[in-house]
Amino acid sequence: MEAAPDVRRARWAITAIFALNGALFASAFARLPAIQDRTGISEGQLGLALLCAMLGLLSSQPVAGALVSRFGSRPVARAGAVGYALGLVPGALSESFGALGVSVVTHLSAAAVVGTLLALALSRLLLPPGADAAPEGPRFARPTRALALIGVFAICAVLSEGAVSDWAAIYLNDEVGTGEGTAAAGLAVFSLTMGVGRLAGDRLSEALGPARLARGSGSLGAVGIALALLADTPLVALAGFALAGLGLAALFPLALRAAAARGDSPGAAVAAVSAMGYIGFLAGPPTIGGLAELVGLRAALLVVVACCSLAAGLAGAVRAPQPASATAR
Repeated sequence: MEAAPDVRRARWAITAIFALNGALFASAFARLPAIQDRTGISEGQLGLALLCAMLGLLSSQPVAGALVSRFGSRPVARAGAVGYALGLVPGALSESFGALGVSVVTHLSAAAVVGTLLALALSRLLLPPGADAAPEGPRFARPTRALALIGVFAICAVLSEGAVSDWAAIYLNDEVGTGEGTAAAGLAVFSLTMGVGRLAGDRLSEALGPARLARGSGSLGAVGIALALLADTPLVALAGFALAGLGLAALFPLALRAAAARGDSPGAAVAAVSAMGYIGFLAGPPTIGGLAELVGLRAALLVVVACCSLAAGLAGAVRAPQPASATAR
């Protein structure tokens, strides 16, 4: 008989894999100003280029849920993390130089190698394949009104998060007039505060309740983005992005937790809401890029303020479901 999995060890491993995911993401997107300068493309063209990555994210979500149900989370997480790391290599082939004299080739190639090694090592600590697989269960979640509302909430969260990640460095470089190093710091500050917020998310959810946390987080995200857009100095803009990271940190995890609590098959329900959420990633880059062509990037990013505000208004969608005995009374 197989020994019980070390759940605590697996929790730390998946936390580290999420951190690795963020580090790889930041490695690529912090170099967008250098790539844009080298190629001479406009904001609209850059938005269309970013659309390719979002199409891959969207198409993979339902498949990932089915694979987790069939094989368990460990092999899927391992393959995804390694694939993400190696995916930086094509981007590294472009000839460009950024802040501190480190070339894109050196930077992204090194990130790919380190990321692959970490992904392989960390995945060994995850739950064994049989621990969370459900070969006989449903592969896809049946769409319900509750899941649809959670999905809209997730779209707002992911569009906001993705827009800041995609455009923060470009905004700081082009609109605020910082150098590339400070522009990359904007993404770093946003990612750092988001990481801190996500580590504290579970405790805050238990203390405040999911709906109250979602309402406050969405509101804080809107305030942070608005502050960054009103800024005329780098320091104020960085402070705004820091607040936005804290605000947005809990939103998407709250959506995934709510999906798992309401679906007949947690893995499939989470994948369904993730797929809806990544519609925001899909629509965000071309929408903001196209608007930037018409009204400027600063005004285009007001879309993020609107999405954060809508997420705050939809906070009730992620409220913890009441036990059957409580609803009967």
